[in-house]
Amino acid sequence: MASVAKIIELIGTSDKSWEDAAQVAIKEATKTLHGIHGIEVRDMTAKVDSKSGKITSYRTCVKISFAVD
Repeated sequence: MASVAKIIELIGTSDKSWEDAAQVAIKEATKTLHGIHGIEVRDMTAKVDSKSGKITSYRTCVKISFAVD
């Protein structure tokens, strides 16, 4: 029996870490999707405060795969 998966791309944002930003994206996806198989991290970026030089927020772009009914 063949199976089919769909892949969507989401960006999660966090003030804690890139890992937390990815978890935010997954948590949001689980509100409307079921059968999530896994993720692929595509990109990690961050906003930096120009005065202090410190990271103010983390962004992680993920591809999420899930089963198609």
